[in-house]
Amino acid sequence: MRRIAVRLLLALLVALTAALGTAPAQAAVPDSPAVTYTNPIAEKRADPHIFKHSDGYYYLTATVPEYDRIVLRRAATIQGLSTASEVTIWTKHSSGVMGAHIWAPEIHYIDGKWYVYFAAGSTSDVWAIRMYVLEGTGANPLTATWTEKGQITTAWESFSLDATTFVVNGVRYLAWAQRNPSENNNTSLFIAKMANPWTISGTPAELSQPTLSWETVGYKVNEGPAVIQHGGKVFMTYSASATDANYCLGMLTASATADLTNPASWTKSSTPVFQSNASTSQYGPGHNSFTTSEDGKSDILVYHDRSYKDISGDPLNDPNRRTRVQKVYWKADGTPDFGIPVADGVTPKRFSSYNFADRFIRHWEYRAKIEANVSPLADSQFRVVTGLAGSGTVSLESANFPGYYLRHKNFEVWVEKNDGTSAFASDASFYQRSGLADSAGISYESYNYAGRYIRHYDYLLYVQTPATATDRGDATFYAQ
Repeated sequence: MRRIAVRLLLALLVALTAALGTAPAQAAVPDSPAVTYTNPIAEKRADPHIFKHSDGYYYLTATVPEYDRIVLRRAATIQGLSTASEVTIWTKHSSGVMGAHIWAPEIHYIDGKWYVYFAAGSTSDVWAIRMYVLEGTGANPLTATWTEKGQITTAWESFSLDATTFVVNGVRYLAWAQRNPSENNNTSLFIAKMANPWTISGTPAELSQPTLSWETVGYKVNEGPAVIQHGGKVFMTYSASATDANYCLGMLTASATADLTNPASWTKSSTPVFQSNASTSQYGPGHNSFTTSEDGKSDILVYHDRSYKDISGDPLNDPNRRTRVQKVYWKADGTPDFGIPVADGVTPKRFSSYNFADRFIRHWEYRAKIEANVSPLADSQFRVVTGLAGSGTVSLESANFPGYYLRHKNFEVWVEKNDGTSAFASDASFYQRSGLADSAGISYESYNYAGRYIRHYDYLLYVQTPATATDRGDATFYAQ
């Protein structure tokens, strides 16, 4: 009797499977969903630093083109910083030190007080740049009482700037750029532990000097260090070369458990990790910082650049560097992928498969497909913009080929340049729907073929009518 009962149960399960169809595998909803911002965040604001505080506000400070003051604005969102009122919290001295070239302020909250790190020259020598600290008392730094804590003393009295502070495993560090008198360059990168927010302890360690070809264009520069931590690693980005279109980011990497004051603990990228891109009209991206998205689930790269390549005269006299943001993505090996500086306007997204978590929509030789470990990253980034056909639709514009859109052709999905015809507009427009297999996802229904959706089949993208649970899973994506 027991054998008969087991056989009947197995037969029932087989029948149910046949009736319902085999359920597709489902990927988990991404830990880091898509974020959308519109660039630029702030015009004529260079060396930007955005600090997300526990009070629910973002604080932005940056270099102003007059080089004469420290400004601060706050908002509940990153995008809100675009229109937030700006307050001057400190003005350069009328004479003497801290009287010229007020550069690269950063704001931090340490042990219940606010601190601003900045660089300044002297009225008697505007290039006698040194690092200084302000201390602010009060809940709101825009209205805080600020006092000068003085110069940060290092190993030499030489050109020094771009101080940043961070904590790894409970230890606070300072990183900065400084001219080493024994080297034939402009600045190298240094690190030291801190005794208090305005004093370093021990002997500074030199982590990097500009020796590679992309670090020495115009000037031999390593400057503007910024730190982000992920997966037990510490990543220090920095800026290199002259502050024109050659400006770019390099990166140092160390284990979070290593001695960070030992130069041997760090490895250096052999090529830039972020640089100018003519396709998106972004030039000289650099002097970055990092923050996190409003939901705390995405890391955000903050940087400045210009929208044009050619500069007349000294780049330092060109006022048009502006603050921009975009999402940081993380590779399977745990390293950051910054992609390219995206075009002005709305930032792009990536779309992962509902049933293949590691595969993203991408273009390869203009054919759209899903693939894992996409390189370059921008092949898998698309701006969701107002549909070319209107009528409540959206179009998906390639991040690295502006003006090219996902469109269907003979029901295959390609990335092609908008030719301005109504046929192209219709083929490149879609209705954005809740995910057919998961309402937390997204499905894209064709504008001109109702009932047909973008879906993958053998990893290539088509526009088809989903009929089974597998089809619906293939037509569902998560925005990241």
